[in-house]
Amino acid sequence: MTLANYIDIETTRDELIRACKQAADLIRTRVDYKYILVLLFLKRLSDEWKREYNEALKYLIEKEGLSREEAEELAKDISFHRFMYPEKYTWEELRKNVNELPVKLSEALKLLAEKNPELQGVVDRLDFLEFTRHRDNFDILVQLFELFSGLNLGRTSDSILGDAYEWIVGYFAPQKAKEGEVFTPSEVVELIVKIVAPKPLESVYDPAAGYARMLIRAYDYVKEKYGEEEAKKLFLYGQEVNPTTYAIAKMNAIVHGIKDINLVVGDTLKNPRFKDGESFRRFDVVIANPPWNQDGYGEVELKKAEFYEERFKYGYPPNNSADWAWIQHMLASAKRCVGVVIDNGCLFRGGKEKTIRKAILMDDLLECVILLPEKLFYNTGAPGAILIFNKQKPEERKSKVLFINASNEYEKHPEVRKLNRLGDEHIEKIVNAYREFKDVEGFCRVVSLDEIKENDYNLNVTLYVFPKEEVEEIDVAREWEELKAIEEEIRGVEGKIEEFLAELNYRVS
Repeated sequence: MTLANYIDIETTRDELIRACKQAADLIRTRVDYKYILVLLFLKRLSDEWKREYNEALKYLIEKEGLSREEAEELAKDISFHRFMYPEKYTWEELRKNVNELPVKLSEALKLLAEKNPELQGVVDRLDFLEFTRHRDNFDILVQLFELFSGLNLGRTSDSILGDAYEWIVGYFAPQKAKEGEVFTPSEVVELIVKIVAPKPLESVYDPAAGYARMLIRAYDYVKEKYGEEEAKKLFLYGQEVNPTTYAIAKMNAIVHGIKDINLVVGDTLKNPRFKDGESFRRFDVVIANPPWNQDGYGEVELKKAEFYEERFKYGYPPNNSADWAWIQHMLASAKRCVGVVIDNGCLFRGGKEKTIRKAILMDDLLECVILLPEKLFYNTGAPGAILIFNKQKPEERKSKVLFINASNEYEKHPEVRKLNRLGDEHIEKIVNAYREFKDVEGFCRVVSLDEIKENDYNLNVTLYVFPKEEVEEIDVAREWEELKAIEEEIRGVEGKIEEFLAELNYRVS
């Protein structure tokens, strides 16, 4: 097969997911799965650059009348490429000598970062030389490299590449959750994005960005509803404390076709990195699943933080749970609305958390509380909650809060035993309930702030709405007939037993 023919072959979704499954089986728990993501990213960039090069070469020769020698040199110009890629480190060149693979990969990633400022601290984050000091890891690397060599990702769509990244992250989520890594199930991400409903020209901010999955879904939501050109007008911002997670987030956004995303590294609660003059920046929509019950962010620590008086004006949380510190930061950073996935316990715990909760309620910022089903999350079986805050409440919603009890809205997870998930119909039911903002018996209820005050500012959803229990209808006449028939049968059996005993006594005597 010629190179010209090869670049026209598009790897399908099934082929790519199959390769990802083989890669996952290959490394299992022996190797950090992030190395798979980096290799997949590099393969994408290499194949894409090769396709762009050949297309430019053809154009320059056939349309511009350049000689092949002139065209070959000019086709490398950045004007023909999304990223500058070092030609001597294309996948085909790297494959020529697998014994030098760790060194060449490290050199390739370093050069990519140098040539593309937006990839600095991203592709050069993982060290393949350190990784392959163990001989077994070298063998795994070679096998992974050969596995991906069978793919051509030059024309594969961003959505397919994005699905592959999502599959890999989701596959290893149960394992990484045990190590403390936060993973928000994709259907929970879908639910919160549909509720906050970002629009073109709005800014969306995630202060606990993780792999940027909420921001990516916000982009896709606008793309699906308003079109790709309108989606490009959405401004995405995220801050992540872990540099390696930040690197994967940046790659994740790029493979999803989102190059213009503003991601930064840093501790959000202590030092929010997005500034607007002498203050922190505000955004139209703020969404996040911050670490639940994070310790170490009590009053003493938060008073050392930047802009602490503005960001934590409702009070300081206890040292053993930063839930309401995250919520306050998000509220202070929002112009329109906030959507946060949080531990259910922060809805009703007392002490300092109750003081903060009361003050926020009195400012009439809370719009909706959603109790999620149990066993949705990989790192806990406890039900989480979603809080929706609205700084632009319509008149008819003022001094009211909608409580949605979605504890029964789930199906069994098809791949992970003992886990549940939200199905499409469950997501739509919850979103519609939020939009309609009215009572539905056993599912949701609009509650006044006065009633919440009577309950001592407790936001426990089951205080306000409890699912209807399925009551089985009983046909009394039929049940009575069946009971009489059973009694008749019992009398018949008793008669036979008496006859048997009488005959037995006769024989003995």
